[in-house]
Amino acid sequence: MTRTNKFPASSRMLAMLLLMASVLLTGCSTVSVEKIKDKADQTLDVLSTKTNIGKNPRDPLEGFNRAMFSFNDTVDTAVVKPVAQAYRAATPSFVQTGIGNFFSNIGDVWNAVNNLLQGRVNDGVTDVMRFAVNTTIGIGGLIDIGSAAGMPKHNEDFGQTLGRWGVKSGPYLVLPVLGPSTVRDALATPVDMRGDLWYYKRPMYIKNIGSVVRLVDKRASVLDAGSLLEEAALDKYVFFRDAYLQRRAGQVNPDDGD
Repeated sequence: MTRTNKFPASSRMLAMLLLMASVLLTGCSTVSVEKIKDKADQTLDVLSTKTNIGKNPRDPLEGFNRAMFSFNDTVDTAVVKPVAQAYRAATPSFVQTGIGNFFSNIGDVWNAVNNLLQGRVNDGVTDVMRFAVNTTIGIGGLIDIGSAAGMPKHNEDFGQTLGRWGVKSGPYLVLPVLGPSTVRDALATPVDMRGDLWYYKRPMYIKNIGSVVRLVDKRASVLDAGSLLEEAALDKYVFFRDAYLQRRAGQVNPDDGD
């Protein structure tokens, strides 16, 4: 049976070179090149099995997704992450907390809509009360009075609502800039954008500035977690994909997944 190589020639060559170096270091000079090649292929097969590359039925678009993941990672490394680091270093923590609370408070309106659409009336009412309390007593949402008053924060979107209605997630999909998603959630994204109160903010330049600040603040809030994940993951793409799909399934249906 002919072995199908799951890795590009450059990866196979690297593995072969590493194995050849190992052989030379141990003083074994009788091993043939063909045996080294076979050992390299076996090593790559093991890596493929361990990381599940190309074998996940929920990720039939893996080739495209990996390319898009690489693009997003490059943009994040070159632009977004450095800006977030500078923002966190230069901005007082109480200001960062206020910015995060402000945009979180705006999001409670859409959270309420989705909870009500999902039939979670109590959660929907809680979201409305949180928005009312934080907007008034909490000075426009800068202070999270709602959580302190026993009204928990929810995070709901239209993709979750579709999932609760029985719409399957479909294949995993990495979107440009927006990152991990699924076909269902990608179709729901335009609805989520329209459901965000900040979408209607005018004048336009204020809206754009706020959107950038929102993105940078959110990225700054996960800097430490992101560093730990990058160091721990054998294959960053597989790690992020599996973590996203598991988390998403739990969000749509906490009892038995999506």
